[in-house]
Order: sequence, then structure tokens, then C-alpha cells
Amino acid sequence: MIDMQLPLSEEKALGLRAGDQVRLSGYVYTARDAAHRRMHRCLEAGEPLPIDLADQTIYYVGPTPAFGDHVIGSAGPTTALRMDRFTPALYRAGLRATIGKGNRSEEVRQAIAEHKGVYFAALGGTGALLSKRITEAEVVAYPDLGTEAIFRLKLDRFPVIVINDAYGNDFYRQVQGNRPGKV
Repeated sequence: MIDMQLPLSEEKALGLRAGDQVRLSGYVYTARDAAHRRMHRCLEAGEPLPIDLADQTIYYVGPTPAFGDHVIGSAGPTTALRMDRFTPALYRAGLRATIGKGNRSEEVRQAIAEHKGVYFAALGGTGALLSKRITEAEVVAYPDLGTEAIFRLKLDRFPVIVINDAYGNDFYRQVQGNRPGKV
């Protein structure tokens, strides 16, 4: 298990390989479909983004409201493929990593390698458990989007697996290629 402090520099990203188990600590931003559409419109119009993406990580999550003494409600990963049409432009804008669940498109895998980034997967169906690894949460952009607003979260040893690394490796493909009986 690798303990990694965010933000994720190029040097740190280059030290990770597909299949590595990592615990992330530090700040990330959240963004789902609606926030991605708005950020993409900003980039197309040549306008500044509402957040500086340099060396940052975006977690694909729409957290539920906080309850009791919790800083956030359930915060499980969203399927990454839904953001793939917007993702290459965000990596070009300085984004270093994303967290979600499921596969990425070929175009995104290429953008990750080209911009020396990483795609991490968090375990789907564990939103209540993952929320215990979030110690701060605040809306920083697009508050009108509700749970799809951009939040800034502070993670404390948040468990993920490197799926796509800066070298073009894909952990899902590696695992599929190693299945017994595969020709």
C-alpha cells in the first residue's frame, strides 16, 4: 500500500503503476456530468475555469448531504465513462488525476499517458464507508447544481487502485489478460 499526499505532481504520478494500491490524503475536487459540461463550455469559450486544475485530482462523486456529526453523506464513485467526452480537455488544462469506477475510453487513456496523469478507481457500493475518509467538504463552484456542484474535499487515507498510469498501462486489461483459460 502506498500512502500519497495530494496534490499529485508529475513526479508522483510517474512513480505510480497500474495495479498499485494507494491511500490518498489531501484535497480533491468533485465533479460529475453537469459540472463537467460547464467546465467544458468555459474551456471552449476561452474563459477561466472556476478552479485551478494544475496537479489536481477530480473525484467523480455526487455526495449526499451531511447528517449528524458527519462532514458529508455517502460519497461513492460515479462511473467514469460518463465524463470521458470532457476529460481529455481537462487533462490538457492541467488536471493530474481522476477517481471513479469502471473503464476509461481509449481517448482518455491516451490523454492520461500524454499528460502524465493517473486514473484511480474507488470501490463502487462503498459510499458510506468511503465518506468516513473525508474530513472536510465545502462547495467551491456551481452551488446551483446541488449534489453535482464542485466540492473541495479533504481526504484522509482514501483507498484507491491505480487503473491507468502515466505509461499507458491499464490494470483492467492486465487482469483480463491473466485470467485462467484465456487464449
